[in-house]
Amino acid sequence: MAKGKILVIDDEQSQLELLELFLTRKGYQVRCSATAEEGLRFDRAFEPDVVILDIHLPDKDGLEVLQELKKKNPRSNTIMITAYHDMETTVKAMRLGACEYITKPIDVDELEKAVTRAFRLSAQDRRPDSGGHPTTPKGPIIGNSRAMKEIFKAVGMLCENRVTVLIEGETGTGKELIAKAIHDFSPNRDHPFLAINCSALVETLLESELFGHEKGAFTGAHVTKKGKFELAGQGTIFLDEVGEIPLEVQAKLLRFLQEREFQRVGGETTLKASARVIAATNRDLWEMVNRGAFREDLYYRLSVARIHIPPLRERSEDIRLLTEYLLKKINAELGKNIRKIEEKAMLRMIEYRWPGNVRQLENVLTRAAIATHGEVMPEDAVLPFLGREMAHGTKVDQPPLSLQEVEKEHILKTLNHTGWHITNTARILGISRPTLRLKMKDYKLLPKP
Repeated sequence: MAKGKILVIDDEQSQLELLELFLTRKGYQVRCSATAEEGLRFDRAFEPDVVILDIHLPDKDGLEVLQELKKKNPRSNTIMITAYHDMETTVKAMRLGACEYITKPIDVDELEKAVTRAFRLSAQDRRPDSGGHPTTPKGPIIGNSRAMKEIFKAVGMLCENRVTVLIEGETGTGKELIAKAIHDFSPNRDHPFLAINCSALVETLLESELFGHEKGAFTGAHVTKKGKFELAGQGTIFLDEVGEIPLEVQAKLLRFLQEREFQRVGGETTLKASARVIAATNRDLWEMVNRGAFREDLYYRLSVARIHIPPLRERSEDIRLLTEYLLKKINAELGKNIRKIEEKAMLRMIEYRWPGNVRQLENVLTRAAIATHGEVMPEDAVLPFLGREMAHGTKVDQPPLSLQEVEKEHILKTLNHTGWHITNTARILGISRPTLRLKMKDYKLLPKP
């Protein structure tokens, strides 16, 4: 007896045949279609449990097909597949109700996991599109790594609700960009997005910025002032460096998150507000909870949903994409016409550890652009800004590695390069997939969650 019914809609005949063979062997009943119209007819007649849908189809946009599928059955589970890797396409697909999003070339192991999750979600109702098209965030989020694809999915799901979100990541990873993207793709995007750096204000001023103050509440309070929670309306409050909030202010923030009410500094009237809170931190909040520097109840309120942004050194495969985008931005700002970076310089940048993450990458490219006079940024323009050991063409002395350690490091580097795509990694390494999996097991190589 078949595990369930799957409809595959894709205009690549070879891929249809491969997916049909693979899924049939896994015990599913499968139907395939090469066009949108035929796929929609099969959907009505076949009534699949899961639909695997390509975004690029010859007769209709895959996102339009997704909308029709969701209109017919809001509980339908659709896995989108595409050759595109940008955040906006992913977010649109997730907003329209896709339960999974996979990029080509398809890793069948990843697809099998997605299909399993889709069947588990069969009873979960997903909200259909609210109409209109989301605006593109002002600060694009660039990435083709596995981790960034998961972040794109999270943005797509979180923009359709108003739960509190905690974004974790090192300085310079782009936490505010993620928060802004969630806001910009939400139905409340026309309302304010107000950011507060919690580490930049002393306790009294921070409390006043958040909740406002009454006239005469403290020295210098000559007039009544509204706080950010009042000013945001139905919008979003972004609390950057939330771990720096003093304990007394943490108590007031907790009350707001629990009751959606607060009092201005020096006031007695209880006010209501409905702004969404997105917090960010580069610190380990749970460690702060354990030593009494952060309230445990507030931690749980803030982390209803969590997004972890990996440091740039853990997603080096994104550096080329990021560099391409940043160069266009830098050219516009400096009046330059730099078309590319010398390959030697690019390889150095990929090897570099980037302690300052994307922010440091932009700084290095800007300074190197100033020193570049032609259309190609040379290695000599980049190296002086990559740290002393890189600038001198050497790395810090380390003890020699064993052959096993060299092999492990090379496999890990290749996995990161391909976004943990097993088939592509095995092909680059020149070994079979079973051999690669065995080595990954031996070396305990697992993708970060």
